Amino acid sequence: MLIDATLVLSNAQAVTATCASEHIVDQGAKGHAALNALVMAQVNETFAGLTDLTICLQTAETADFSAPKELASVTFAGEDLKEGKVLLKMALPLQTQRYIRGYYTASGTGTAGKLSLFITGKADL
Repeated sequence: MLIDATLVLSNAQAVTATCASEHIVDQGAKGHAALNALVMAQVNETFAGLTDLTICLQTAETADFSAPKELASVTFAGEDLKEGKVLLKMALPLQTQRYIRGYYTASGTGTAGKLSLFITGKADL
């Protein structure tokens, strides 16, 4: 699968506490439009210490996400957060505004765990 670097929200990002994705997608920037695409999340390093992790896809009209809108949200149990596991493979919702990011809500005391979240046109995982 080819992954466009401009559509990566998290690239093996450590997520041991609640945080936003390292990157945002600006659909208004040249070459960044992400319509008719898939959103995927995969565990790069097994998580430890979390009871669960919620992955939320957010959109906003401004890059600071001062008024984010939730597009989708899925919660995964800590024991399901194993290296190599594909957690999410879904169509990008149509109600996106200009900016897109991931937001992770961690429950428990995380000591390890990394994941990637990205938008792609084709998924062969």
